[in-house]
Amino acid sequence: MNWISNVVPPKIRSMLKRDTAENLWTKCPESGELVFNKDLEGNLWVVPGSGYHMRMPAEARLKSLFDDGAFTSLPTPDVPLDPLKFRDVKRYTDRLKENRAKTGQQDAVRLAAGKLEGQDIVVALQDFEFLGGSLGMAAGEAIIAGMTAAVERRTPFIIFTASGGARMQEGMFSLMQMPRTTVAVQRLRAAKLPYIVVLTNPTTGGVTASYAMLGDIHIAEPGAVIGFAGARVIEQTIREKLPDGFQRSDFLRDHGMVDMVVPRGEMRATLARLCALMTKQPARQEPDAA
Repeated sequence: MNWISNVVPPKIRSMLKRDTAENLWTKCPESGELVFNKDLEGNLWVVPGSGYHMRMPAEARLKSLFDDGAFTSLPTPDVPLDPLKFRDVKRYTDRLKENRAKTGQQDAVRLAAGKLEGQDIVVALQDFEFLGGSLGMAAGEAIIAGMTAAVERRTPFIIFTASGGARMQEGMFSLMQMPRTTVAVQRLRAAKLPYIVVLTNPTTGGVTASYAMLGDIHIAEPGAVIGFAGARVIEQTIREKLPDGFQRSDFLRDHGMVDMVVPRGEMRATLARLCALMTKQPARQEPDAA
């Protein structure tokens, strides 16, 4: 019997708690290397030894992108919470409440506006921590609102995708977000504004089948899984062994599905350079070394 948990009163028990190794260190899934969490955070959640790109918190990603970490959060439209009154092992509304409490956000997509090396941009970011970044009505409306804001502000639109696909609890309402977001992409094109997609790990399902693969430029993070159906499902369907690295970013770049694979440490400079090029802005001059 654990006397601390079973005998000691809760208030005293909380005083006895100390940070353990699990709180202080993270194990690299690829190399098994243990990395001090502060070091991992300082390296943009990239394992220094192996270069493995861990999942990056949404707030940290936004701060690392915008000048001086300053940005303005844009509002997202309200939608019906549970149009199908869906329930599996628990109510869909309960799942939403849990994920809102966990992430502090209303749904899986956040919108932000600010400056990237002096250039105005609008950004959408899918948070995988919120129901796997799944595409439901709220996420679809947020993406459309972000694209509309970019058109109104005459700025490039950048989206960071991370999703397991459509949100099953919303059925056909979720699937309808695929054509709706596709129409919004066409509005960006008609306005002659850059649309840049950054594919992070994982980007799959209906997201890949719609706005995630309709960008003017597609950038992937190293090691990201990108595809529609899972590799095991494809193997079972075609009854063939898939190549090594199938659906990984490097493989897809080599076969023409994405334009470039960019490490997270170089992402900000790459996006700034592309936005300047696509909007015909003068490139930012680097200060001369003393």
